[in-house]
Amino acid sequence: MRVPDGRRLYAIGDIHGQLDLLEGLLARICADEKARGGPRGELIFLGDLINRGPQSAQVIDYLVSVQAERPETRFLLGNHEEVLLKALGGDESALRIFHHMGGTQTILSYGIAREAYEAVDYDGLAAMLQAAVPPTHRDFLASFEDIIVEGGYVFVHAGVRPGVSLVEQQPRDLRWIRHEFLSTSSHPIPGMVIIHGHTIHEDIIEQPGRIGLDTGGYRTGMLSAMGFEGEERWILQQRS
Repeated sequence: MRVPDGRRLYAIGDIHGQLDLLEGLLARICADEKARGGPRGELIFLGDLINRGPQSAQVIDYLVSVQAERPETRFLLGNHEEVLLKALGGDESALRIFHHMGGTQTILSYGIAREAYEAVDYDGLAAMLQAAVPPTHRDFLASFEDIIVEGGYVFVHAGVRPGVSLVEQQPRDLRWIRHEFLSTSSHPIPGMVIIHGHTIHEDIIEQPGRIGLDTGGYRTGMLSAMGFEGEERWILQQRS
């Protein structure tokens, strides 16, 4: 399996509000680029920048600046970003889900006091969240992609539905699928390798036709990435 000639890619797993791990991992990637020489790497973030960890707003700010410096950087929409965007659009059911999937940490990272957060109902929380998240962050998240295909690799947040062609994959599966994708014993898409996050493992996991990069940084203290060039691939990791 290979990426297009003359290209180097770095895929980064789920960050979940861990700014320190993100900064450390990107420093490792920059050092790796310098050591290898050749083309500058193109960064692909697999989604779930936010929730769980304490610095979601700061992670978004940082990555906005990274994309300004490296315009070729690409982002996949994770299920956590999807729910936040729906909540910001006024969907109360999405706001309730967001609250229960680690959204508290994201809300607090925008400078909302815990006492104020705990004192409001969902109507109040919706107004509070809409006021706190700046338009630059909303526009940034709304620009994220569903799927990225480079050579023999398919980059998605959660996975793909096995046996379904790439053009027929549904966004919900790309962001939420778990068991049906993880339990398949053969290549989910024949002739391709799926690079994904979403499901935590203690370390990077390589299975026939898929590689999982979510090492649960907010829980394990380890954020993982994988580099790709030609037929080569290699692992980079940052530990707290």
